[in-house]
Amino acid sequence: MLTAVIDLVAEKGYHGVSTKEIAAAAGVNEVTLFRHFGSKQNLLESAFHHFHYAEEMKKLFREKLVGELYDDLLLISRTYHSIMYRNRKMLQIALKESGIFSEFREKANKHPQQLKGMLAEYFNTMYEKGKLIETDTELQALSFMWMNYGAFISNLHSDGASFPSVTMDAFIEQSARTFTRALTP
Repeated sequence: MLTAVIDLVAEKGYHGVSTKEIAAAAGVNEVTLFRHFGSKQNLLESAFHHFHYAEEMKKLFREKLVGELYDDLLLISRTYHSIMYRNRKMLQIALKESGIFSEFREKANKHPQQLKGMLAEYFNTMYEKGKLIETDTELQALSFMWMNYGAFISNLHSDGASFPSVTMDAFIEQSARTFTRALTP
């Protein structure tokens, strides 16, 4: 049901799709949809939280970072962009249908807040190991996130064309290099 609601709302808009259509696309009856989620909005919110990046990023921070700033920032950025690209329909819905999401905006903000916390903690750990300059780690985490989010949104709105003639991979590599150079003692 979660994929069905995202696909249909992305295609037809929130108000352009019925719960009956969502249930049919998911291969269930409408009663099942209401029993599990209560409403179309709850279903869409559940899909948003299910497919967001926080849990995957937590696993990456726990299991895959190697303690080398460039390598880690490169991996974080690539993973973030991969997840965001995979979830692009959901994010387009959130941007286009901002009115329906205003009620749960605070709940939705937990995902970027968690990522900011993980990045700040990572930067603090790197500082303690002597691999990072003394800096406001929360501000650096936020800057890193905004830079990557801005690149994702620019690329999302460019309809697949490189903007401005730079591949996403080249951007990711260069931004990781720039952050590494700026933050390394």
